[in-house]
Amino acid sequence: MEREPAKLLILYATQTGNALDAAERIGREAERRGCAASVRSIDDFDASSLSHEDTVIFVVSTTGQGDTPDSMKSFWKYLLQRNIAKNWLEGVHYAVFGLGDSGYQKYNFVAKKLDRRISDLGATAVVERGLGDDQHPSGYEGALDPWMSSLWNMLYQINPKFFPNGPDFVISDTKLINQPKFQITYHEIDKVDLQSSSAPGLDHVQMQTGRARSMSPGKVSHIKNIPDCFLKMIKNQPLCRAGCGKDVRHFEFEFVSTIIEYGVGDVLEVLPGQDPAAVDAFLQCCNLNPESLITVHPIGMESRHRDAEGNDYKVPIKLKTFVELTMDIASASPRRYFFEARMLKRLFRIALLVLSLENGRKDVFWKMILVMSYFATAEHEKERLQYFASPEGRDDLYQYNQKERRNVLEVLEDFPSVQMPFEWLVQLVPPLKTRAFSISSSPSAHPNQVHLTVNVVSWTTPFKRKRTGLCSTWLAGLDPQDGVYIPAWFRKGSLPPPPPSIPLVLIGPGTGCAPFRGFVEERAIQDMSGSAAPIMLFFGCRNQENDFLYKDFWLSHAQNSGPLSVARGGGFYVAFSRDQPQKVYVQHKMREQSQRVWNLLVEGASIYVAGSSTKMPSDVMSALEEIISKEAGVSRETAVLQLRRLEKDGRYHVEAWS
Repeated sequence: MEREPAKLLILYATQTGNALDAAERIGREAERRGCAASVRSIDDFDASSLSHEDTVIFVVSTTGQGDTPDSMKSFWKYLLQRNIAKNWLEGVHYAVFGLGDSGYQKYNFVAKKLDRRISDLGATAVVERGLGDDQHPSGYEGALDPWMSSLWNMLYQINPKFFPNGPDFVISDTKLINQPKFQITYHEIDKVDLQSSSAPGLDHVQMQTGRARSMSPGKVSHIKNIPDCFLKMIKNQPLCRAGCGKDVRHFEFEFVSTIIEYGVGDVLEVLPGQDPAAVDAFLQCCNLNPESLITVHPIGMESRHRDAEGNDYKVPIKLKTFVELTMDIASASPRRYFFEARMLKRLFRIALLVLSLENGRKDVFWKMILVMSYFATAEHEKERLQYFASPEGRDDLYQYNQKERRNVLEVLEDFPSVQMPFEWLVQLVPPLKTRAFSISSSPSAHPNQVHLTVNVVSWTTPFKRKRTGLCSTWLAGLDPQDGVYIPAWFRKGSLPPPPPSIPLVLIGPGTGCAPFRGFVEERAIQDMSGSAAPIMLFFGCRNQENDFLYKDFWLSHAQNSGPLSVARGGGFYVAFSRDQPQKVYVQHKMREQSQRVWNLLVEGASIYVAGSSTKMPSDVMSALEEIISKEAGVSRETAVLQLRRLEKDGRYHVEAWS
């Protein structure tokens, strides 16, 4: 009996969705070469059945300082069981591709430790693990492309049945463009039970949000589809002086559904609302009826009434609601697959020409242009798109897209004759992702509330287009009186809550101070029932008058034997970087207080660092190395080893963001 064709299982673990995008791309590239592939979230896979698989591709991201994504925690815990035999995975072939940021000390740590563990359990690596780097000019794709090329060749050597026509054969038939992975079913209003869709208030919002997110092709894991709770904003307070060029807000929310128990150092994820005008423009641009009642499900699941979470695929939702809650139409750039055109037979030669001229450096946007040219009906638009895709138009394309960071809506508005079927838009438009913020409150100090400190993001493109951050701008524009229900998720951050007996050295410039506001509040509460250990806090901002965030709060806790008071052995030190000719940053203030920092470390203090992931974390670490070397009278090399020991002992924590 002839053996079935070989099939790839691709498991992804993602926190923000990038690993999902990478996994889907690997799956598409495999299928284009004639190899069947299944792409699944790692939390949708039974870890105990891993030994029964033939070949598994892992695509995993690293979060925070070497942390596993939430969706991977159970899988990883299973792999670490001591009773698993050393040869448990003997006969299984695997490959690992990681997504990380080399700006972090534990770069791609999750991919590295997964690779080691799978190998230790007896599995055989197909290729050396690939490590994508956000710092690369092309992002993680700079490493993904050559890694995939090696993967296909090695898989073919292991088992030619993976690619019946060889690893270099690529399906270019246009039939692939008629095969989206998701199906849209339209329902007649008079045949639909509308009782659930008319439910009032919070119940209605909960129902719609859960239903839409569960049907979305862009869901990153089963954990995050249904919100943990809903919040209502009760305070929206600017923290910077008006007109200073920065806008940082203090937001306070109260629970209006389930009350979630969280700790200081935890992270809140928020699903942002989208500009109604942008949603309406997208619907109009794509000739979509906002009132249509639809269900969305993967091809082949027509007979299934429920997904893995028990959500009913047969309960329709308004098309406009689905777009609002699942499709990022006006802030994110189009996904790479939106750009890909290799499937277009009549343009395949052009694609190969551009690829060869680019010498392997793939400009992702020209691929979108080719796809759009397939759907364009206006000849002048088709010609312009094909010019963009040609070598002659390469520079103009770079100016049009990359420098201006155009989003999906803007691109579609520029080419109105391009009419993609909604099935493809659902699959290709970037998913609307949650945004994560460090919590800046203590639940002990604010029962039934959670606070955030948020920088309202805005910038200007080279052609003077104003861009704003979707979530921060949306939050800043909310009026607490409007009573908007905000979908939210809670998760552990990279800063574990410290015991009250442990002294703390906190370094948090800018909005990096956010989690430390919660730390100080918590320790002030702990002081009421006993003498808690002191805190040294180093804060940094540009100007004392413009962006001294939470000035009164810090100063009040630095007096009267508060947790930040010098009298208690702590202290509060501020670096105003632009209030004098020379720049002064937190690391300079740390060196000024070298002896006091060292004294707390000797007393068993833990160090916490939060803020920008650019130079700050490394500059702070360098300052600490100097302090240890100077005060302990040891070499710089020994000081480095001592800092590593602190990290290993759980006394050095970093939470940084780009």
